[in-house]
Amino acid sequence: MSKILGLNSAGYNTASALVVDGAAVFATEEERIIRQKRTRMFPMHGIRAALKHAGLRLEDIDAIGIGWNPAVNLEAFGGGQSSSARYLGEIFYNVPNHLMALKPNNHAALSRQTIDFIDGSSTEIVYVTHHLAHASSFFFSPFEEAAILTADAFGEKQCATFSSGAGNRIESLWDQEFPHALGSFFALFTEYCGFRPQNDEWKLMGAAAFGDRRRFLPKLRELVSLHDDGGFALDLRHFNHYQFHRPHMYTPLLIEHLGFPPNEQEKPLTELYYDLAAAAQAMFEEIYFHLMRALHKRTGLKNLVLAGGTALNSLANGKVREQTPFEELFIPPVPDDSGCSVGAAFYIHHMLNDAPRDYVMRTNYLGPRFSDDEIIAELTRYKAAFEIIDDRAARAAGLIAAGNIIGWFQGAMEFGDRALGNRSILGDPRDPALKDKVNESVKYREPFRPFAPSTLEEHAADYFVDPTPAPFMEKVFPIRPDKRDTIPAVVHADGTGRLQTVSREQNLLFYELIEHFHTLTGVPAVLNTSFNVKGEPIVCTPSDALRTFHTSGLDALIIGPCLLTKGS
Repeated sequence: MSKILGLNSAGYNTASALVVDGAAVFATEEERIIRQKRTRMFPMHGIRAALKHAGLRLEDIDAIGIGWNPAVNLEAFGGGQSSSARYLGEIFYNVPNHLMALKPNNHAALSRQTIDFIDGSSTEIVYVTHHLAHASSFFFSPFEEAAILTADAFGEKQCATFSSGAGNRIESLWDQEFPHALGSFFALFTEYCGFRPQNDEWKLMGAAAFGDRRRFLPKLRELVSLHDDGGFALDLRHFNHYQFHRPHMYTPLLIEHLGFPPNEQEKPLTELYYDLAAAAQAMFEEIYFHLMRALHKRTGLKNLVLAGGTALNSLANGKVREQTPFEELFIPPVPDDSGCSVGAAFYIHHMLNDAPRDYVMRTNYLGPRFSDDEIIAELTRYKAAFEIIDDRAARAAGLIAAGNIIGWFQGAMEFGDRALGNRSILGDPRDPALKDKVNESVKYREPFRPFAPSTLEEHAADYFVDPTPAPFMEKVFPIRPDKRDTIPAVVHADGTGRLQTVSREQNLLFYELIEHFHTLTGVPAVLNTSFNVKGEPIVCTPSDALRTFHTSGLDALIIGPCLLTKGS
């Protein structure tokens, strides 16, 4: 039996994943457990949770994969760090740093450490290059063969790569190095509009629907050169993201170029910034699709796997088949750096151990889970008043149809940014006032933020224009004009919706909830947003859910078999 632990242990959103015999059996972001959104803390709590879930000890693990290869960062000899260790544990990097200086070509494609303990056990740590960890999403895709695009802010050197995958192998074809990064481009305009870069990019994407791209798109095109090989270059006179010690990602020259100053952080947007958001999204898409077309030209393959933080741009993802020659698309539920945990583990299993593939990630319910008895015991400990209900799906559908906004806590927590029916806030999409109500008094967030329609898979084409399956809520599609008045709470300003298709196979209980709602109302969809409030991670435990229920405008909470209502 192969047991591999994968980690994203550096940078934003650290995470842990356990892969057993080539299948993901547990995965979680550290933020969910320690309640620090986008934490950089080493994922010790997630590791403990993964081992406990599988009944394993550290010595039972065959290898530990890390989604970053620090040997790449040792190519230039660092005398300040390596000549005199601050403590002797730094021998782990100053010895290889000195020895690598003896090699004329010291680029490290992979690096490893093995620790043998006095009890006879050993731990092997494998450091997988960051973009290879992203690209390894191919291994749990449904494709036997596919082109692979990764794009983000930066890895060790790279910020975009082309690869091809076939069977249990990945071949690297091309890469582009930092600082000409698509992720950094979008992060800069996230900051310029007053949001936090590398954190609030989805706000910029949501704001884009309210703006006119034509106002600033010509100016943004002047900042980007698209190359024949598929790459691109940013005019670095206007960008400052590569000087990490500087306070902002933009330079004074960009302010001069645009003709107006950056928005103050968290200050409401005006028409000026909505138009800039629309132009930034449009320019992002031009670069994104340029990369894809070049990748297709190089490989000729019909299937595409997307990974890296830019693959969280669901608005662009919904246009891939329209804008590129690719016919089929797979985007993992965790294309961001947290997904490098599971990617590094799969890389070891297939590329290093040469194991065949027989697993497809069809759901992402991989996080902590709680039995009904554990939930009841926790609610009892808090002296919460609750009712045990028999048919939780039917009861939830009835509450939603009656106008209630409910918290829905069932099964294992989702791995990834999207709540897909296990840690969700749900409402009636027919209510035109519901979007503003949820933003204002439940989520406490910006009024322009949209909500997703979780829709029975077999009815998606009745409500969306040319949809494809979207089990991970990873794509935005136009909502049919004749349906927009039917589900106004989930129609964004541009007439689109971020679709989650729900099937029996994916999540039977959530499917049954929507099916009951369909029977009651004739609408095969519910409004779905993550079970959290602004600034907090998605709820993980029953106590998280109970606290969020009582400190937000939720009307009811169904947690396991228990129903709680306000005033009870």
